[in-house]
Amino acid sequence: MYEVKNVTHVSSNPFGEFRNQCDTILQKAMQEAFPDLTPPTLSLNIPPNPEFGELSSSICFELSKLLEKSPLDLATQIAAKAELEKSSFNLVSAIMAEGKGYVNFYVNISELARLTVESARALNTEYGYVKTEKPQRIIVEHTSANPIHPIHIGTSRNTVLGDTLARMLEARGHTVSRHYYIDDVGRQSAVIAYGYNLLGRPKPNEKPDHFIGAVYAITSCLLEIRKLKESIEKADPVSEETLNLKKNLDDWVAVAAELERKFPKLFNALLEKISEDKNPELKVNQLLREYEEGKEEAKKLIREFSQLCLEGFKQTFARAGVSVDSWDWESNFVWNSDVSRTLEALKRTPFVVSENGIYEFDAEKAAQILDLKKIFNLKENQEIPSLTLGRADGTTLYTTRDIPYSIWKLKQADKVINVIGMEQTLSQLQLKIALCALGHTEKAKNLIHFSYNLVSFPGQRISGRRGRYVTFDEVMEESTARAYEEVSKRSPELPDEIKRGIAEAVGVGAVKYSLVETDPQKRVIFTWDRVLNFETNSAPYIQYSHARACNILKKVNYEPRNADMSLLKDPLEFDLVLAVARFPEIFIDAADNLKPTVIAEYSNALADKFNAFYASLPVIRAETPELSNARLMIVEAVRITLRNALRLIGIEAPERM
Repeated sequence: MYEVKNVTHVSSNPFGEFRNQCDTILQKAMQEAFPDLTPPTLSLNIPPNPEFGELSSSICFELSKLLEKSPLDLATQIAAKAELEKSSFNLVSAIMAEGKGYVNFYVNISELARLTVESARALNTEYGYVKTEKPQRIIVEHTSANPIHPIHIGTSRNTVLGDTLARMLEARGHTVSRHYYIDDVGRQSAVIAYGYNLLGRPKPNEKPDHFIGAVYAITSCLLEIRKLKESIEKADPVSEETLNLKKNLDDWVAVAAELERKFPKLFNALLEKISEDKNPELKVNQLLREYEEGKEEAKKLIREFSQLCLEGFKQTFARAGVSVDSWDWESNFVWNSDVSRTLEALKRTPFVVSENGIYEFDAEKAAQILDLKKIFNLKENQEIPSLTLGRADGTTLYTTRDIPYSIWKLKQADKVINVIGMEQTLSQLQLKIALCALGHTEKAKNLIHFSYNLVSFPGQRISGRRGRYVTFDEVMEESTARAYEEVSKRSPELPDEIKRGIAEAVGVGAVKYSLVETDPQKRVIFTWDRVLNFETNSAPYIQYSHARACNILKKVNYEPRNADMSLLKDPLEFDLVLAVARFPEIFIDAADNLKPTVIAEYSNALADKFNAFYASLPVIRAETPELSNARLMIVEAVRITLRNALRLIGIEAPERM
């Protein structure tokens, strides 16, 4: 927004510099106070109460055990030595022995403010993104929804978390490749292929993944009803089994009624075609087998509708601001014999047994013999179920096919992160153990399962097979429409085109933030009141705070620079400076420990502090022009930081709302 001039010093991590100065002072003080002692590992933490400084060390509690002195006496001794050292360190204002034995460090807020605002403005779009000293090649595989129906709100959490992880790691300096695994081998694909072929392979007039989803749901439903009716005819009329079959049939009949209401023309066309077929299950199983065998007609058919579905996914990703670098077809690993070679290699290990032509991988035995429970942080008494590697007809199962795919990914990267639901925790563990059984133990250690919980949409029962889901497209569309209404209320004077552009950024951003801000291990309860809350803890709230900062800066007709930061005296100013200064450390923690939620929490907290500052302290009309200049520089640093934090989640930061 402004040209940077007369910058004397720029830091990629202002609060980190303060931390380093405190650490150096503490080490020197320890050496002077106890020259013959090898001290325990030093650590500096942010105190729970800001009254006790910005950093605190509890080292004296550990020293007291070694030296048999009270922690407070030791802290007093160390603090006195440290006070003598601090004159050479501009960011440290005081060192105090406090509480029952803590050594607390107080920051020179004017010096930290100067360093922080100058660094934020100089680094601009890169502020906060501290680069790692050990860059890696990292693959993030995310979404990987089967090409059988649209991406729904549940799967979209995978998409947004995976995209955020990739953005954070890339900003950290790693070389990141985003992969999508196309699961096109299996019964679900064969079911769609059967229905799609019966319809004459039509080109959809609607968004293609929505069309494919309808074909899948209707075909699956009609096949299930037919199969249940046949089972009931063969069963004992008065048995409990028959009662359960009839109950299940009633459920599917209700599903059929729903689907007929939603897709009358498509439903009746498929009903007529399937009714004419004497043995649909035979056709489905034949397609399943022939596709895995690489028969040309089956390949052409399943790839055709899969590509249609993927085209729909790409449209959804484009609106959500999500990119994919590599689309990896599961079938390729079957056709190039990687799967069969992997299966044969596993059979040669002592961990695979055959029962009635079905091969089982004894994961527990492998874990015991190879001593893998320690490696993967498992309890010794945790029993690991065996993994079925294939069906009796010779076709393979998902996890079996995932083994060669994982080997392929691990050859290309130093680390592979699979963003997969927590319900897949066991299969991801079995996958790692299988890799170890094949001699890839070191690589298996670099395979990370980033798990997440489900999304609940109150009033909705999500089931792709039954055609019951809320699509990611629908949620983004609804969110954008609601955002448009809110933007129109707040800024009625704006041209409609601009209002719609803002509404798109706010609506899509609101959905993405809601899927990241909850801890991945917890379920997301998706409600519009929470998602589009302009008052707290939402993307619109943070975006509005950013727009407010932009608006303040647009109102001044000069470039604020070289401000006297010693004029800052209010605690609200201190809070804001500290929050901006700490962003790089927050980012490092989030990227290195794969914690995207931390970025969302930080963004909301910074917005809170900025709005408290804005509500209480005048900026443009401050008591003096010099104080106004200092506060304007803080506002500029906040604007930059909010924008950069939101960018890590893939959320746009509008300049007006």
